[in-house]
Amino acid sequence: MQVFAILPAAGLGTRMAGPQPKQFLALDGVPILIHSLRAFAAAPRVTAIYVAVRKTEIERVETQVAEFGFSDRVHVVEGGEKRQDSVANALRALPAADDDLVLVHDAVRPLIDTATIERTIDAVIEHGAAIVGMPAVDTIKQVERTAHGALITSTIPREFVVQAQTPQGFRYGLLQKAFAEATADGFIGTDEASVVERAGIAVAVVPGSQVNLKITQPGDLELAEFYLRQKRTLRG
Repeated sequence: MQVFAILPAAGLGTRMAGPQPKQFLALDGVPILIHSLRAFAAAPRVTAIYVAVRKTEIERVETQVAEFGFSDRVHVVEGGEKRQDSVANALRALPAADDDLVLVHDAVRPLIDTATIERTIDAVIEHGAAIVGMPAVDTIKQVERTAHGALITSTIPREFVVQAQTPQGFRYGLLQKAFAEATADGFIGTDEASVVERAGIAVAVVPGSQVNLKITQPGDLELAEFYLRQKRTLRG
């Protein structure tokens, strides 16, 4: 059984309001994308990693991959306009069999740890599909959007809600079939799990961590730096 990791990294990251996409910003002196690649390269059961980037960024990423010594594990493919397009392009490039495993991870979640990756692999082996998720802490309100603003329609019990993270893992054949159905119907999911859920497949949840944050705004980068400093302190 092979395990492939896909990192869609073709986004522009407009919320960071910087001159370059957020996956290329420096975190502790190293591009965010490289931190994410390192995490999967350190996972013993991950066979190969495919990163999907914009055509104009392919040469840049291939150079970074070589510079940090990942050339034997990482393959760079062209991404698409949407995340789903990037993942679909990478899926087509995988030399995978139906029973092989595919993990999809946000390129801008650089602090994912090896233990969580391994737990996700175990959950996919058992269930066929699994995501990392965090229990909701805040009270969750369902609202109706009106011309005068949002109006609460109900309160959703927190025990029925998780906040989705990545990696999200699936059997290759299952994910490929769900993506093909979504493409045929013109459906765009918010994440890979939503595409698989739409196909009627149950998805298990693996406990996540606050440290596994997604960097979307400048303050997130500062928080990631803090977590890295804390990790170095614990290591002594």
